[in-house]
Amino acid sequence: MAAQRRARRRRKKRARGRGRAVPSGGGLLLGLLALAVFWSRIWVYVVVLAALAAAGALGWWLWRTDRLVRGRDRAWRRQDAVAAGHRTLAEVDGMTGTEFEDLVAALCRRDGCGGVRRVGGSGDQGADVVGRLPDGRSMVVQCKRYAPSAVVASREVRDLLGSKVHFGADVAVFVTTTRFSGQAMDVVLRNGIIALNRDLLGLWNSGASLPSLMGVNGSGQGDARHLARWRSTYGRKKRRPGRPLRGGPDAV
Repeated sequence: MAAQRRARRRRKKRARGRGRAVPSGGGLLLGLLALAVFWSRIWVYVVVLAALAAAGALGWWLWRTDRLVRGRDRAWRRQDAVAAGHRTLAEVDGMTGTEFEDLVAALCRRDGCGGVRRVGGSGDQGADVVGRLPDGRSMVVQCKRYAPSAVVASREVRDLLGSKVHFGADVAVFVTTTRFSGQAMDVVLRNGIIALNRDLLGLWNSGASLPSLMGVNGSGQGDARHLARWRSTYGRKKRRPGRPLRGGPDAV
């Protein structure tokens, strides 16, 4: 009896399977038949839908390819810009004042600053480069290519404050190939000036971005041991009678 019941259950399952297969196969057959009967009326819509699907697929492929190509191009340009900026500071020391200003302007452009132009020369009102930071704020830049043994004096930093007012800039940046005197750093910190000394310029020149260096403003001069190593490396420039120190009269 148990065997008979199992046999009946198997026959019922096979019957249900055949019952499900018939409608699906029949539905497909009916669909093909309807397509053949009404093809003369619907072929236009079928062709249009197929064309739209093909155009959408092609558009998506082109968009994706463009994104990939543009991304690679931006990465290559960034690498080229950083590589072009990998000059040694000794090479920077050998530049003329104009060449140094051009270098600073190029570094600003590399970091996404807009409207960057060099304004150094007669009537520059104490500014050498102007432009806009990546966040949209206007900036004015003073560039001083001094010997490493010299110092930037406080009066030169105060001149930059006048330039900031003259150009209506939001941010003032002072870039130099040497260091700032103690009095100059006091002016820098009191007035929110971005001061890039030789060490920070080296980082900027090697690929660090200007916005990242702005975050460490005022902390790049080092301690007494750093100053001692600086003097050991570059020496301390002595003033001759009647001739002011090129970097300014302030004490280091």
